[in-house]
Amino acid sequence: MKAIARYQPLPIDHPESLVDTTLPVPAPGPRDLLVRVHAVSVNPVDTKVRANAAADGQPKVLGFDAAGVVEAVGAQVTLFKPGDRVMYAGDITRPGSNAELQAVDERIVGRMPASLGFAEAAALPLTAITAWELLFDRLGITPRTTGTLLVIGAAGGVGSILVQLARQLTALTIVGTASRPETQAWVRELGAHHVIDHTKPLTEGLRAAGLGQVEFVASLTQTDQHYAQIVEALAPQGRLGLIDDPKARLDVMALKRKALSLHWEMMFARPMFQTPDMQAQHDLLERVAALVDEGRLRTTLGERFGAINAANLRRAHALIESGRAKGKVVLEGF
Repeated sequence: MKAIARYQPLPIDHPESLVDTTLPVPAPGPRDLLVRVHAVSVNPVDTKVRANAAADGQPKVLGFDAAGVVEAVGAQVTLFKPGDRVMYAGDITRPGSNAELQAVDERIVGRMPASLGFAEAAALPLTAITAWELLFDRLGITPRTTGTLLVIGAAGGVGSILVQLARQLTALTIVGTASRPETQAWVRELGAHHVIDHTKPLTEGLRAAGLGQVEFVASLTQTDQHYAQIVEALAPQGRLGLIDDPKARLDVMALKRKALSLHWEMMFARPMFQTPDMQAQHDLLERVAALVDEGRLRTTLGERFGAINAANLRRAHALIESGRAKGKVVLEGF
């Protein structure tokens, strides 16, 4: 089968950072689906694994978002059958979606929204799982929770779906951050009540919006740069959730005075450790698909980069690394 692989960690402008190759078709395990991949999207985790993971001389297939069609199922599969159109974010410990065929555990797979094509669906899974788990599993937000949620990096992939989920499924006042006119407009369009510029002090932006301290912060990017402002902006007993990889060590003692809590979200934790509640990711993807078909959520597809090949994936990685992507970058077809 056709695939795009990384053989060694290289900068994205190197022609061999990602290469076209041919690999054997994977054999599905007992709980696996064998999926023919129709579309993929690119996430920051793709670029991090490409650039930083140790090399062993073997081809490493990246890609964690995919939409496609089930071709075969393992002996113990109960949730899907051949011919089903599905979407998923995969498992970081297994070969990724930048290949014509991929084996993936059914418990982390959901049905595609009936109203979307493959490209639109491929933009959803990783960010939807991350946003859902961050809001409802980590921060403990419920439909009745009140207060204010500050979303730092609201125009990116996770932010684009998190803002929608918070607006549709909670009673929170949502403040998104974005620095450019086009991304600020995008965040408002997705449902944020207020948008502030994260290149300026967050507390100043909140005051200018007529707001005081906030009960929740979802920090999706550059947490270390904003950390002092986040601590200042949070109300006593507030909650901070984050997903990025701060370059500087965070001072957790700064949280003590206000009794603030810190919550990490890592959407690969459930499949990586085969947790007893692993199927929660299947369940939430099914709910996301229903919300899309009801017209309550929209795909966060930002740009289409053409066919799934090494050259186009290198362009997509470069855009993600630039920090200027709006929504999700999607590639479709081999």
